[in-house]
Amino acid sequence: MGERCGWAGSEQIYTDYHDTEWGVPEYDSCALWEKLILDGFQAGLSWITILKKRDNFREAFQGFDPNIIAGWGEEDVLRLLGNSGIIRHRGKIEATIGNARAWQVIEAREGFDHFLWKYVNFKPLQNRWETLDDVPTQTALSQQISKDLKKEGFRFCGPTIVYAFMEACGLINDHLVGCPCHDKVAAMERPFRAL
Repeated sequence: MGERCGWAGSEQIYTDYHDTEWGVPEYDSCALWEKLILDGFQAGLSWITILKKRDNFREAFQGFDPNIIAGWGEEDVLRLLGNSGIIRHRGKIEATIGNARAWQVIEAREGFDHFLWKYVNFKPLQNRWETLDDVPTQTALSQQISKDLKKEGFRFCGPTIVYAFMEACGLINDHLVGCPCHDKVAAMERPFRAL
């Protein structure tokens, strides 16, 4: 039994996230959108900061239902700016509302899940990194997805954010090969929903 990926640290909330959630293939459109939004909020901060506030975010953003958030306006932005339980950043809050509207368009056209999973041919990419230094912060693929998301109207989705999102949602398996979760996550691969 190897050691878990070094980035997980020693705090229980972080090790639990690493052991049970990070890298597990996510196929739900709304859950994918939530994770992309939270990765956008993380920009310039550490992930554990977001993780500790995630329940507050979920409450403040109505369970991250993009169909609700798409109808929000300035009154909602001001309400969220007054919420000390989340990251109070006007640009990121406004982007979340715009990203909900962009999600609706993609969801209606093909499904947000389909839109993202098609980049990896509907099958998680299985990397075999040995050390944290081997793991890139972005790739040509994350650059392409970022570019395409921006064309669709998304903001706070640069190639580094997109790469972290792909890792978190299991589009790629970036658990180190010595980590017990690498093979566990690889075994969770399943056929994408019927197209």
